[in-house]
Amino acid sequence: MSRVRVLIRPKAGILDPQGQTVERALPALGFEGVTNVHVGRLVELDVEDPSQLPAMCEKLLANPLIEDYEIQS
Repeated sequence: MSRVRVLIRPKAGILDPQGQTVERALPALGFEGVTNVHVGRLVELDVEDPSQLPAMCEKLLANPLIEDYEIQS
């Protein structure tokens, strides 16, 4: 078994309302100088065959039309 992480983010150019909300909220909390905020998600998996991960991402874990994913072992 291998522990693998899949980082899923909105593709460049895709509207990211969560990222925009965080970007607007940070200055209100006193954190200045933050731009280009994107909110994604991290999925951790224990897998026997890591070669199946791209298919898992394409079919279930990510929406390939609007999200990019990065597999980290």
